[in-house]
Amino acid sequence: MSWGTELWDQFDNLEKHTQWGIDILEKYIKFVKERTEIELSYAKQLRNLSKKYQPKKNSKEEEEYRYTACQAFLSTLNEMNDYAGQHEVISENLSSQITAGLARYVQELKQERKSHFHDGRKAQQHIETCWKQLESSKRRFERDCKEAERAQQHFEKMDADINVTKADVEKARQQAQLRHQMAEDSKADYSSILQKFNHEQHEYYYTHIPTIFQQIQEMEERRIVRLGESMKTYAEVDRQVTPIIGKCLDGIVKAAEAIDQKNDSQLVIEAYKSGFEPPGDIEFEDYTQPMKRTVSENSLSNSRGEGKAEPKFGGKAKGKLWPFIKKNKSPKQQKEPLSHRFNEFMTSKPKIHCFRSLKRGLSLKLGSTPEDFSNLPPEQRRKKLQQKVDEINRDIQKEVDQRDAITKMKDVYLKNPQMGDPASLDHKLTEVSQNIEKLRLEAQKFEAWLAEVEGRLPARGEQARRQSGLYDAQSTPPVNNCAQARESSPDGSYTEEQSQESAVKVPAMDFDDEFDDEEPLPAIGTCRALYTFDGQNEGTISVVEGETLYVIEEDKGDGWTRIRRSEDEEGYVPTSYVEVYLDKNAKVCVTAGEAGRTVSRVPRALPAAPHLSLL
Repeated sequence: MSWGTELWDQFDNLEKHTQWGIDILEKYIKFVKERTEIELSYAKQLRNLSKKYQPKKNSKEEEEYRYTACQAFLSTLNEMNDYAGQHEVISENLSSQITAGLARYVQELKQERKSHFHDGRKAQQHIETCWKQLESSKRRFERDCKEAERAQQHFEKMDADINVTKADVEKARQQAQLRHQMAEDSKADYSSILQKFNHEQHEYYYTHIPTIFQQIQEMEERRIVRLGESMKTYAEVDRQVTPIIGKCLDGIVKAAEAIDQKNDSQLVIEAYKSGFEPPGDIEFEDYTQPMKRTVSENSLSNSRGEGKAEPKFGGKAKGKLWPFIKKNKSPKQQKEPLSHRFNEFMTSKPKIHCFRSLKRGLSLKLGSTPEDFSNLPPEQRRKKLQQKVDEINRDIQKEVDQRDAITKMKDVYLKNPQMGDPASLDHKLTEVSQNIEKLRLEAQKFEAWLAEVEGRLPARGEQARRQSGLYDAQSTPPVNNCAQARESSPDGSYTEEQSQESAVKVPAMDFDDEFDDEEPLPAIGTCRALYTFDGQNEGTISVVEGETLYVIEEDKGDGWTRIRRSEDEEGYVPTSYVEVYLDKNAKVCVTAGEAGRTVSRVPRALPAAPHLSLL
């Protein structure tokens, strides 16, 4: 099967077909180029998408990626970034292995096709020239034959005419012979040209054209093979990155399988746990027996349900009221239903129950954050303090490393004075040492607060107390020691009247009236002084060893317990200096704050004194 024998007369069609083949090749090149652009655009969009959803540094989003589900999503983003990289590889390989090679091949193919068809046209023109020569000699032979025949007829006519002279007859005979000779010459020439044409024609149709068409056929077949190889390469380029893309997808699946819903739930607990206990039950108040009814000690402010206090603890002992319950200013006034008190609360200004809550409210309004995070619930405060301690320890380690580096450099200078002056490093070394000392003092301060929150309360010397007091004075004393004012509310919130204080600003002129009209806190138990304490700071009260007093407020984690000696004499004493009794059975309270540890019989270092100043 050869184009030279089967398609000997289809020169023009072959020319069109080969041009169509080149057009197909160029179309395929264009297709691959567009695929390359699509892969690049797709990779760019994937990278932008991955970058768009990446967590921003030093933002709240970074904290969200503690959860395994968010970590799986982050892994998905990273895998998609690698996935985009594989599409870039596809684009690069398609461009280098197919597009560039085919573009060069098309140029070579065009040149080869042009050469073949040029040879074909040349052979075609040669056979056409031979044909024209044959036609010319044939017409000349035909013309000479006709001229010879006419000359012969004229000679015969002249020879038969008796009136014509012999000279005219001889002349006609000579003319006829000349024409016959010319016809013979034309015949010989025509015969020669005919033989030559037949030979050229045979060479054209059986040698030149088959050879040219065979070359064109081979060229076309090479084009088809090259196109097929390019298509294979096209598939192989995708196949080469398929394992890596599969690994990316496997990474996404692995990250999804690593999601631990229980761990995420535990992280939610750690993130939002306040450390308080739910409020106790509200006792039924029997209004049919106004003279015999008792005030429930399990009010909304007593989140641990510690029962009712004995009437002997104070004639005015009552359940502690929350801000949304308005107190009666007259002890003889009948209590109103709770719904009426809610209505009164909605129409009245909030009341601040103690200086500490007032101080915390003012701090929240001013937007300041206490250094010891006392505005947070115990569990959240512990986490913040732990993070602060870890951060300070990292800074200390950096400074220590820097000090060691400077020390080594100084040793090098001492051994090799030509490298530098050792004395030039003394100032830097002193500065780094001072920074380390400051950071260590800072760490001790936060570790002390952390120990208090965790209930450890380690013994500290007088110097540590002075340092702690110094830091308290330098920082924000009105808010650092307000932990004792924290109480659990009925809805699980943390600070008392925080929402009311942030929404309603209490005029300064009403402060004194509010505190003057406030009834004394009810006694929740008794306590016995284990050691003598001289209350010299503002807000404290002096006690004598063995003295019995009323407890009106428990230790809230700051190391102080609020007690009362009489109606007009109350204040704070260190929790470790007293033995607290609660409830009817006079059970010994073995907690220091809310941590549940046994109170040591040896007096410990005094905690920072409570601040009662308004500002």
